[in-house]
Amino acid sequence: MSENMEKSPELSSLPDDVTIEIVARVPISQYPTLNRVSKSFRKLIASPTLYERRSQLGYKEHRVYAVLRNPNTHDDFGFYILHRKVGCSNRLVIAGSLDHMSYDGIYVSVGSKVYGFSDLNALSIDCTSHTVQPISHIPQVMTIRVANVIDKKVYLIGGSYFPVGSWDTWKSEVTVFDTETQSWEPKLVKEDMHVGLGPLRYDSVVMEGKVYVKGGSKDDSFVYEPEERKWELMDEVLSSKAWKGACVVDNVLYYHDCPGKVLMAYDPKQMCWSVVNGLEEFLAVETAHSIWSAAVSYGEKKLALFFLKKYDGKNVICCAEIALERRQGGDILGKMESCDVVIENGLFDIVEFVSVTV
Repeated sequence: MSENMEKSPELSSLPDDVTIEIVARVPISQYPTLNRVSKSFRKLIASPTLYERRSQLGYKEHRVYAVLRNPNTHDDFGFYILHRKVGCSNRLVIAGSLDHMSYDGIYVSVGSKVYGFSDLNALSIDCTSHTVQPISHIPQVMTIRVANVIDKKVYLIGGSYFPVGSWDTWKSEVTVFDTETQSWEPKLVKEDMHVGLGPLRYDSVVMEGKVYVKGGSKDDSFVYEPEERKWELMDEVLSSKAWKGACVVDNVLYYHDCPGKVLMAYDPKQMCWSVVNGLEEFLAVETAHSIWSAAVSYGEKKLALFFLKKYDGKNVICCAEIALERRQGGDILGKMESCDVVIENGLFDIVEFVSVTV
């Protein structure tokens, strides 16, 4: 480690390299606690050397972050981390603030960073140090509908209205931000596709190297193939469900059907929907009055399901950790490993949940 750390007494007898070797083996879920121990630990936790060593050791963990907005100020955005203290339940803990972002901002993760894009600006968040840096914004104005990541490139899909005679016509657009070169690629405009113009229930995911964009109807749901820069209609089976707040785990799409109170799964190879078994009673009770939910990939064969509910007369956000097991014949079994109230005060608007590998 190149910088000299101001060591706390308990570390004063250890060389910096030895300290890194020890802390690199500590579960990253405990880093927020270590960060509060001393100034030397704060420097260590923010050091790229620590995460390089973790990577060399093969220690990679999946973390979930949330972007929440204060509804009273409308422009006060907080960046929260899902954190489990030893012997305690999961909580969403504030990790920093996001200035100058708008309510319609979109967030995606690439490696250990989260990228945020809005009509106002664009930024990156280093999830090892929780520092925020601005990045160059989209060269040309466009209304961003969805954002997805393939091979370290962020694909922003939206569009703009263009005047044609006495009418304005919508042209769908794709613009790409390369996170390795930190540069924008030329925008692709498609005049006859109306991606994302349906009701505000649309969503998008990546499966098998393609971006699937769900609109409000089957005629407004599309698939984008980046390599061939090709657009096509989504198959009728996948577009038949009003999926929202979905995630992909091991190349299967999952979403919580709030009215049906079941967890649904779509297998692109079999091109069919199925109900995830084993969660029916839990979801029927816990999400009985939930008006929204969001599923987030939480590593291999696991997802985190966030949902809103009433608890002691207050609006709270709950998080259920669900393990997934594929049985012979294609059936999928879900097992609820934990369910916690992660925020209690109700003073929030949900913007986005993002899964990050650190």
